[in-house]
Amino acid sequence: MKLLDSKTVLVTGAARGIGRAIAIECAKHGADIAFTDIVDDDNLRSLEKNLNELGVKAKAYVSNAADFNQTMQTVDEIVSDFGKIDVLVNNAGITRDSLLMRMTEEQWDLVINVNLKSVFNYAKAVQKIMLKQRNGSIINMSSVVGVSGNAGQANYSASKAGIIGFTKSIAKELGPRNIRCNAIAPGFIETEMTKAIPEDARKEWAEKIPMRRAGQPEDVANLVIFLGSDLSSYISGQVINVCGAMLT
Repeated sequence: MKLLDSKTVLVTGAARGIGRAIAIECAKHGADIAFTDIVDDDNLRSLEKNLNELGVKAKAYVSNAADFNQTMQTVDEIVSDFGKIDVLVNNAGITRDSLLMRMTEEQWDLVINVNLKSVFNYAKAVQKIMLKQRNGSIINMSSVVGVSGNAGQANYSASKAGIIGFTKSIAKELGPRNIRCNAIAPGFIETEMTKAIPEDARKEWAEKIPMRRAGQPEDVANLVIFLGSDLSSYISGQVINVCGAMLT
């Protein structure tokens, strides 16, 4: 059963990691995929090729999610190419970890702009389409760090906590038009970013997780499929952890 047949899904920051897995798994469930990333590289183009090979319509867009005007232009191009947007996955994000005493203004501003302002940009851009459709699902990628905080990640934690407040607010605003908005809070997920952490440190983290393993990008993607599908038609304004019971 393909849960996303006939739907168009937009995924930001999708060239690698969790975003890439989301795009691929949604395509396997029948969705046409529009996806963005800030750099036009082999990762971006190989994903476009892989998605088209799955038999769906897919197109890559090079765009800075933190730039309001670029976002508006990109969404207009996507609507022109695909005709509609049924599901938005705000996945673009970065880290610039540092203790507060050493954190620079640039590190703070960059993380807030890429992680939080991008969510505002894309939600603002797609709402006009979804309002006309009187249907849509917006899925924002938060983090368990946005719920619990983490030393050395004040900027990242603040951005991800901000996403939660934003999600709950627009779920109430857009609900009367049958537009849902939810947040996903991943825990320790194995990606290119986490693989840069020394193996012994990764093992130590995994041992602290009740399920005794790190998550996979597909674990997050599976939840996106559910939240984007009609199976979740009465679920909105929620924050769902994908963390192996690390945070309960």
